[in-house]
Amino acid sequence: MAGRFKQVLTFAGLTAFAMAAGLAATASASAAGQEPAFIAIGDVTRAPIGWLEFCVEYKGECSVKPSEPRDVVLTPKAWTDLVRVNAWVNDTIKPMTDLEHWGVVERWNYPDDGYGDCEDYVLAKRRMLMKAGWPREALLITVVRDKKGEGHAVLTVKTDKGEYILDNQESEILLWSKTGYRFVKRQSQSDPNTWIALGEPRNLPVTASSR
Repeated sequence: MAGRFKQVLTFAGLTAFAMAAGLAATASASAAGQEPAFIAIGDVTRAPIGWLEFCVEYKGECSVKPSEPRDVVLTPKAWTDLVRVNAWVNDTIKPMTDLEHWGVVERWNYPDDGYGDCEDYVLAKRRMLMKAGWPREALLITVVRDKKGEGHAVLTVKTDKGEYILDNQESEILLWSKTGYRFVKRQSQSDPNTWIALGEPRNLPVTASSR
């Protein structure tokens, strides 16, 4: 899949330019206090069962030492890379539930066969960005409640200009506060196996994506 990505690197040039302009406007609005650039984080919480099972299958990817948090400097080139990866994965992977795909209610895996659900989109984007040299500490798998109140996974990218969301339900990369989602928990920047509660603590019903 990485080879296919290299073949389509140029398709998003104009889109990336337009979104870079939008990024500048968003950053200015955040600086002016119109939108919070960073979400409030809370206490350590349970990791999703999907992540725990993923780590059983991909032990090498989860057996990492704690490290210092790192935020990406969001240059125009970095923004262009984000746009390209987000668009390529969203356009290439076809949505399919875990039950249809694997015959189980919940399974996190790489969508290397071209099919996956929200967590699989996130894993693919995270892997591609890490292979391109982006720091793991800035690429955080995140559980949210979407606009329908359903459990959903997105990729949070921590930058010096705010926290941006890569999402298979939305083609545009948005500042977290503009998504309309309620943020539940995400990976710690220091340790991907440690998960941190987000926003106001609330009791949530257990679902496949948020448990």
